[in-house]
Amino acid sequence: MIEGIIAAVLGAIFGIGGTVVYEKRRQAAGKNKAEQEIAKAKIKAGDIVLKAKDEALELENERRREWKKTEQRLADREVSLDKKLDEIDRRTDKLRKQEDEVEELKTDVRDIRSRQQEKLEKIAGLKKADAADKLMKMTERDIKDDLVGLVNKLQKDAMDDAEERAQTIILTAMERMSSEVTAERTVTAIKLTDEEMKGRIIGKEGRNIQALQRATGVDILVDDTPGMIILSSFDPIRRQIARQTLELLMKDGRIHPGRIEEVVAKAEKQIDKDITRAGEDAVREVGVAGIPKEMVRLLGELKFRTSYGQNVLMHSTEMAHMAGLIAEEIGANVRTTKIATLLHDVGKAVTHKIEGKHHHIGAELARKYGMSDDIVHAIEAHHDDIEATTPEALIVRVCDALSAARPGARNISAENFVERMRDLENVAKSFDGIDKAYAISAGREIRVIVSPKHIDDLNAIKLARDIATKIESTMQYPGTIKVNVIRETRAIEFAK
Repeated sequence: MIEGIIAAVLGAIFGIGGTVVYEKRRQAAGKNKAEQEIAKAKIKAGDIVLKAKDEALELENERRREWKKTEQRLADREVSLDKKLDEIDRRTDKLRKQEDEVEELKTDVRDIRSRQQEKLEKIAGLKKADAADKLMKMTERDIKDDLVGLVNKLQKDAMDDAEERAQTIILTAMERMSSEVTAERTVTAIKLTDEEMKGRIIGKEGRNIQALQRATGVDILVDDTPGMIILSSFDPIRRQIARQTLELLMKDGRIHPGRIEEVVAKAEKQIDKDITRAGEDAVREVGVAGIPKEMVRLLGELKFRTSYGQNVLMHSTEMAHMAGLIAEEIGANVRTTKIATLLHDVGKAVTHKIEGKHHHIGAELARKYGMSDDIVHAIEAHHDDIEATTPEALIVRVCDALSAARPGARNISAENFVERMRDLENVAKSFDGIDKAYAISAGREIRVIVSPKHIDDLNAIKLARDIATKIESTMQYPGTIKVNVIRETRAIEFAK
């Protein structure tokens, strides 16, 4: 048994020793293999480095060849430029010599002409100026009698024909025009549906009718004519707004101060559209195009303006037709004449906003909106304070007189009345803190609405006295004028 144990121990020892020997041999073999791989890698890396060096050298050689080619091209170009500069210098010298030769030739020609003139003057015994003067006098003497006779004949023929031709042209234009007689009205009547509607329009304690008069600036009379409501105002725009407002209110049935203000605003917008449409219709009727839209808008406002009782837009349209006919007869510019005639009174649309005579204002507006100088001059010269220097301007002036002078065209008393109403309102508006001012009751009352933020109750009383004093000192009027200053404070909130 001991022998078996010894044998086992010896076997284990020999086994361990063999394992150790095998492991050492395996490590040695691995080391040799690694060294071989490293050697191969070094060889491969050396090959790569060598190849990279060769490629870098080849690239450098290629760049050097390119640089040499570029240097050669630059050198060739420099040589070519030098040659061209030398050629330019030679040509410049040649041109300079030729210019000197030409200048010498000019000097020689002038000398030859001077000597020839001196010889001719010596032969004729006259200077050049004396010879020309003598020739002109001889020619004038020979044809003077013929010229005088021709001028006299032409003047006589022109005087014989001018008046007859002018009358023929004007009468032909007037015969081809058909115009209505205008009768200006300062009142508008509205028919009531029933007597109950009258009470609703008046409202409790008159609040509805007061709101209407305050919002529109029109005097409303409900008791003068049975079944009718009379709107009285010198301003036709206000009457039209008031008429549309009442018609809408009666149709709707709801009549109270708040509703009145809404309907008045709606009527004002409608009138604004009517003004634009009136201007466009007038331009279309006359047959002209290219008028700035701002001027067309101002032209439409003339639908509600009058001059001595004559509707200004109808007057302008009538004039434009006649002016076109006359311009065709005498050979003037028809388009310029028609446009200038149609717009000649456009300044009247803004005379309440801009100080000055309407024809000067109209000319400035036309100039502002880029219209031609001929049109501007014709507008400005249709009254006597500016001289008319073009045929078109003269036609405008003639047609203005024709349209105004025809029977039934104007009513001077109505125009004076309107002017007095406008002056009355302007007096009130000249004070600070005024929102609106309306002349009503045929000028017997001026209704002034002030801003409550700027005018308190005490100042409102003082303002009424100041306006009355200024009216007394600056205007002439029959009877008395009531100054009614209205100050109203409102508090508005919305429930959401």
